[in-house]
Order: sequence, then C-alpha cells, then structure tokens
Amino acid sequence: MDIDTTLAALAADPHHPVDLAEIALYLALDEYPNLDIPVYLALLDDLAAELHPRLTGALAADAVELTHFLFREHDFAGNAANYYDPRNSYLNEVLDRKLGIPISLSVLAMAVGQRAGLHVDGVGLPGHFIAKVTDGDGSDVLFDPFNGGQFLDPSGCEELISAITGQPFTLTPDALVATPPGLILTRMLTNLKGVYLKSAEFARAARVIERLVALAPNDPLQRRDLGVSLIHADRPGRAIDHLRMYLHHLPEAHDADTVRDFLNEAVRDVAKWN
Repeated sequence: MDIDTTLAALAADPHHPVDLAEIALYLALDEYPNLDIPVYLALLDDLAAELHPRLTGALAADAVELTHFLFREHDFAGNAANYYDPRNSYLNEVLDRKLGIPISLSVLAMAVGQRAGLHVDGVGLPGHFIAKVTDGDGSDVLFDPFNGGQFLDPSGCEELISAITGQPFTLTPDALVATPPGLILTRMLTNLKGVYLKSAEFARAARVIERLVALAPNDPLQRRDLGVSLIHADRPGRAIDHLRMYLHHLPEAHDADTVRDFLNEAVRDVAKWN
C-alpha cells in the first residue's frame, strides 16, 4: 500500500473503499517504524477465521457472536483507567494489549467482523464512537465496543451520549449513518493529535497533523496547528508555508496576530541559518 496515495484518495472521497485496518496499521508505522504489518493483518484474519463458523446469517445472533467473541472470549476492553494513553489509538497496540478507546475498538470490530463475512460499520456519535452490524434489508444492531460490546437501542444511545457530553442528546436517523473511512481516520488521528499536544510532544503531534493535512489539505486550522507544532518541535523552516496558508485564508481570524508572531519567529530563525 502507498499510504500517501491512499490518503489522497480519501481526501478526494471519504467513502473511497479501503481496508481500514490496513491503513490504521500503515499509519502506526509513523510511531513504530519496525512494525510488521503482515503479522497483524494475519492476526485479524485468524480471529475472523475463528469467528466465521459460528455465524448463521441471522442478524441478532451474529451480533451476539461477534461481541461475545471479541469482548468476552478474547477480552478486548476499553481502557477506562488510562484513556489518554496514545497506545489506545494504534491498532497494533490494541491487538497486543487488548485495550483501546471507542474508535480503535470499533475499527477492530469492523476488521474482524468484515473479514468473517459480516457487514460492520462505525458510527460516530457526539463524544463517543460505536459500531453496528447490518444486514441487506437495512436492519441493524448497535453495540458499544468500549463498554464490552453492550447493545444499544435508541434510548440507550441518547442516555449514553447525554452522560458523556453532559448535554441532552436526541438521536436522529442521520446520527446513525455509517461513518465513512476517511472520517474515521480523521477522528482517530484527531484523538492522537490531542493526546500529543496535551503532553507537549510536539514532534509527534506534528507528525500526526501532517497526516490530518493529507486528509484535509485545504483546512487552514490544521495548517495552523501543524505550523505551530513544528515551531515548538524546533523545525521552523517547515512551519512557514503552513502558517502563511492559514493567514492567507483567515487573515482576520481571532488568533491571526498570534499566528503572525509565530510566523515572524520562524522567518527570523531560518534567516539565522543563511
């Protein structure tokens, strides 16, 4: 796989058909350069091969089999004790440690379920990511991978999201539409970006934001964040074009003066090299 070409295709069309698990593993190479991707893809295949004989084609029964298999027999679980550990967002670490956050565990369920012959989608609710198993007639079964594969009905979704966000939430059909792979990757990377910025790991944050820019090359906010992160990571030369792009598109932004200060700082630092 050429990850740059694939991200460009997803930038043009977030619904572009891809193997989401494979892309997630290629993105993990940024943090784990010696990662043996075929080993992890084979592990997903092995899990699917173990699950497949149990499936009957009955939607509810197959959803039970999938969730019981992953979250009871194989003990994958949400890492509530250390939610912001960056390892929770890397699929190889999820497979190794059997711990993750809602979106990475949903990607796991999608990868195993789809390889076993099920139609499993991710659903990006506000503040929380879940998954669903669907069949040909449009019926579906919602479940929460972070909470042990707990099944959810519409009222359960509303209660869950209201509890997480602290705001009333009314479920609409649009809220349950399958999230396309490009947006799932964006959400996964955004989680990592937030973790690394919070811990002031700016070189790692910049690396993640570069992937976000690949998925949304015209987003000035990502360019701003990339430029500022590069400056904090002592890479001012690479920051200049990103900061200029932000100011070109949003010259009257509330933080434009601050960004100009960063840009001037980067230009001065680069001038010292000449």
